[in-house]
Amino acid sequence: MSGHSKWENIKRKKGKTDAIRARITTKISKEITIAARMGGGDPVGNMRLKLALTKAKQNNVPKENIQRAIAKGVGAASGAGFDEVTYEGYGPGGAAVIVECNTDNRNRAAADIRHAFTHHGGSVGTPGCVSWMFKKKGSIIVSKDAADEDTVMMVALDAGAEDVSSNEDSYEITTTPEEFLTVSDALEKEGIPVEASEVAMVPDNYVKLEGDAAQTMAHLTAELEDLDDVQEVYTNAELPEDEE
Repeated sequence: MSGHSKWENIKRKKGKTDAIRARITTKISKEITIAARMGGGDPVGNMRLKLALTKAKQNNVPKENIQRAIAKGVGAASGAGFDEVTYEGYGPGGAAVIVECNTDNRNRAAADIRHAFTHHGGSVGTPGCVSWMFKKKGSIIVSKDAADEDTVMMVALDAGAEDVSSNEDSYEITTTPEEFLTVSDALEKEGIPVEASEVAMVPDNYVKLEGDAAQTMAHLTAELEDLDDVQEVYTNAELPEDEE
């Protein structure tokens, strides 16, 4: 019986991992389609597409999915178009939340997002109600095993990075969105591999939540991230590690 139970647990864990991977692939594919539709299918000169392709590579998105998403974006394949919509609102404890969507049905997206907020005691606000609390920044993570701190700092700062900070096992390089690819390319040219990178909305300050508020906020962000139309969720809520 214990062996059977162990196998069932493995299958459940694998099923959950596969579902997460499929959801990530779908969201990245949407982003590639929109980027290609807006700026063409060549990443040279299309920074947004290059960013999406970088994210696809980091998440092992299959090549055929990438090609299909680009083709859809430039009009070589049929299929519904996606619109970009951003929602802003408040979660437990007054924490700010920004939800970026790529959707082929605005009404569905709005209803699903409003339900998630309401279900967890939050509320959807008007455009601009919380976005002023955030700034768009590029973040590049380099493992400490890849290079020494002086080398990483020299390459990153010379290429236009704003800051380089040292964490327990990695360096985090902060850039403006405009310099993000320049810094990434400079690291690549020097043979310094990038472990992860993204351009994201970073809050100016954080709101620390604890207890029920932290747990509810974790559930809200998880429910939002599970929605097919949602691309990214940003918040200024700072949660205890066991709630993240």
